[in-house]
Amino acid sequence: MPGYSEDKPAVLRRLRRIEGQVRGLQRMVEDDTYCIDVLTQISAATRALESVALELLGEHLSHCVREAVSRGGDEADAKVHEAREAIKRLVRS
Repeated sequence: MPGYSEDKPAVLRRLRRIEGQVRGLQRMVEDDTYCIDVLTQISAATRALESVALELLGEHLSHCVREAVSRGGDEADAKVHEAREAIKRLVRS
């Protein structure tokens, strides 16, 4: 079970809000909105996605990785490696 399962409704609400932001960006482009205004809204949507990603990463570390580490062995090593790779991807973005 994913670590975010308790907060699933809240995560879904946030993602739907971000989806609305992206639809708004499409409308802005369709309406020939000033470039800087579109870029500002893209930045806001990006920050919102990063915020959700960080929350999910924290939940993953607190639940999935913690449980695997408590059991030890290859599964623990795999979960730590998986988390490290996820962090690398987030830092690069």
